[in-house]
Amino acid sequence: MEAVSPAIRPALIWTQRTGHLDRVRLSFGSVTSPKSNRKRIRRKIELSARAEKNVSATATATQSIDYSDPDWKNKYQDEFEARFRIPHIADVLTDAVSYPSTFCLRMRTPESPDFLESYPSDDEWHGYVNTNDRVLLKVIHYSSPTSAGAECIDPGCTWVEQWVHRAGPRERIYFKPEEVKAAIVTCGGLCPGLNDVIRQIVITLEIYGVKKIVGIPFGYRGFSDRSLDEMPLSRKVVQNIHLSGGSLLGVSRGGPTVSEIVDSIQERGINMFFVLGGNGTHAGANAIHEECCKRRLKVAVVGVPKTIDNDILLMDKTFGFDTAVEEAQRAIYAAYIEAHSAYRGIGIVKLMGRSSGFIAMQASLASGQIDICLIPEVPFKLHGPQGVLNHLKYLLETKGSAVVCVAEGAGQDLLQKTNATDASGNTILGDIGVHIQLETKKFFKGIGFPADVKYIDPTYMIRACRANASDAILSTVFGQNAVHGAFAGYSGITVGLCNTHYVYVPIPEVIVQPRVIDPNSRMWHRCLTSTRQPDFI
Repeated sequence: MEAVSPAIRPALIWTQRTGHLDRVRLSFGSVTSPKSNRKRIRRKIELSARAEKNVSATATATQSIDYSDPDWKNKYQDEFEARFRIPHIADVLTDAVSYPSTFCLRMRTPESPDFLESYPSDDEWHGYVNTNDRVLLKVIHYSSPTSAGAECIDPGCTWVEQWVHRAGPRERIYFKPEEVKAAIVTCGGLCPGLNDVIRQIVITLEIYGVKKIVGIPFGYRGFSDRSLDEMPLSRKVVQNIHLSGGSLLGVSRGGPTVSEIVDSIQERGINMFFVLGGNGTHAGANAIHEECCKRRLKVAVVGVPKTIDNDILLMDKTFGFDTAVEEAQRAIYAAYIEAHSAYRGIGIVKLMGRSSGFIAMQASLASGQIDICLIPEVPFKLHGPQGVLNHLKYLLETKGSAVVCVAEGAGQDLLQKTNATDASGNTILGDIGVHIQLETKKFFKGIGFPADVKYIDPTYMIRACRANASDAILSTVFGQNAVHGAFAGYSGITVGLCNTHYVYVPIPEVIVQPRVIDPNSRMWHRCLTSTRQPDFI
């Protein structure tokens, strides 16, 4: 697997003194003595070195570029273009035949069942996307590696164009609709917008002329559990499912082996497979795509990125995220009212975010009521003069109350490791919210400083919500573009939103690692400006 693109890496800064790529984090907070500052800087370097292990392959790939070669930029662009070329069924089935598209918005019902001449039209329809259309992945030209959030490839921060494929309907398709059997599966946990995606996949498939559409119940598990039957899907079945949360098809983690899944796909006669899920689910979808290629099966495997945490690489955002941020406001407001109404009240809200703190950060910015935001990407200490608890004491003394927002994956180094994993292979996290609640109560009781601590965990209430307007639109377009991609003959791809445009991306490029917040980014700086919190290390 190729290294992660510099456009999607954590901020990597070229240090002239060492000639190496270092990860830099800015510090915020009160002025400290030189001695204390040196200790904190040393601590930051240690933490940065630890974090650098996660991107070592990236740094190695970047360092392998020979910048003395005058043609290095063109070579880099060629390598990037090769990596982001989207797989096509014609790569394996060289005799694959294309047909005129049966998708045309001038007429939404086929004139005849055999689709030989596409839809009739008085003139050419200009609603198709050209196969060579591209979307620019990186739009900021950083002039210096020291600029906030800078993503640089070389020491001079050279501008290098990086393009990905534009999504949408193509003029030529590689499947006859009457021969298609399409299947949809939803994996992992619940997320607002799942039903919206399912609904729109079904509706778009029917516009192409597909008659056989099924849902696989309860994730990949539905391929091996004989007690679970396929669910026939049609516009009539899915018409109103977007009005409620959850998934019509159900969700689960884990499942049978890749070989067993592909065996089942063959037995069922499925040749279009739509997979809704996060990083782990996409890794499974890519393995299914590769197994289908190995067996020379004409099956289009297309992913739709579903993660409420918004932690998929390359994506502006994934569906469910906006709803999560909006619903989190209710919990934050409740915590604020409880804290503000109590004598020396403290409200603690735990939000989702295993590896990435996007929900906690955006919810904190949106509410304007958060005093401390804790995320997985930024280490912190609870105890000590620079710790969270000491700052809470300061807030109670000066404001009379405080509200803390913490992502579920934050501060895991403060908790005892279980080494346990769930069915998807994810590490089972310790409950940082409860830990902070207990430590806060213990701290204030120990110093004889009365404090009223309230803890709110709205996780499952948020996951079960119906998608808001923003996520409903995103889910709808993702579902449409997934179908367009499958009919165009692409497989092993996922749909996404990059720089406000909808794109197709090879699955391997989005599953390298979770997308995380860069502590040197402008958005995190904005959050710190809003909360006015110091460093807690």
